[in-house]
Amino acid sequence: MISERFDFPSADGHRLAARLERPDGPARAAALFAHCFTCGKDNLATARIARRLTDAGIATLRFDFTGLGASEGDFANTGFSSNIADLVAAADAMAARDLPPLLLIGHSLGGAAVIAAAARIRWARAVATINAPANADHALHQFGDHIEMIESTGEAEVQLGGRPFTIRRSFVEDVRAVRLAHDVAALGRALLILHAPTDRTVGIDNAAQLYQAARHPKSFVALTGADHLLTGPGDAFYAADVIAAWAGRYL
Repeated sequence: MISERFDFPSADGHRLAARLERPDGPARAAALFAHCFTCGKDNLATARIARRLTDAGIATLRFDFTGLGASEGDFANTGFSSNIADLVAAADAMAARDLPPLLLIGHSLGGAAVIAAAARIRWARAVATINAPANADHALHQFGDHIEMIESTGEAEVQLGGRPFTIRRSFVEDVRAVRLAHDVAALGRALLILHAPTDRTVGIDNAAQLYQAARHPKSFVALTGADHLLTGPGDAFYAADVIAAWAGRYL
């Protein structure tokens, strides 16, 4: 496996930090990975899945959304729409390197983002989600009582994963405007939904809603025993193995 830095510009001109993992030889195809909300490209599950897919011959790009990790920009000025724009910019950068992403993968809110972005990424043939919400505004549940302050004062500092983030009213309005059920129904690509039945952050009912809204070809696989972030031994590798095997039919 070859791992290399792969920075690229966002639509707003920010440098987005990325890492491309590819086989030591011709790749079967290329995939683009969207990390979970506020996680980053070096999140444990993200890195493990990318490397496992590469072992299966699928070159995989993982990157930090604007304002996160090593990427430039102010997170407070971002939202779901900017995440979609970042994914499109990443896909364009991959295509410019003769690695157009045929497979889109998203974890948690990243799963919702790849569903919404698929219509703007013409190379995409298949989409896989991991513990994804059925509605983008599910992310607001993490803000707790801060929602009222955000809506009344315009912003608030929220602790997410033990780190402080400034969340603005524009983010709340942005995710509430998303109509993911429509995007899923109009996806026009093969869809794989992976979800842990015991996920306490995004309940399994979200997977049911996505599956019911989607059209065939669609598949569901239970990540039995896994938590939301796939921190258990082997959970991320299992998810990657399932994705690689399933995607082979479409890549």
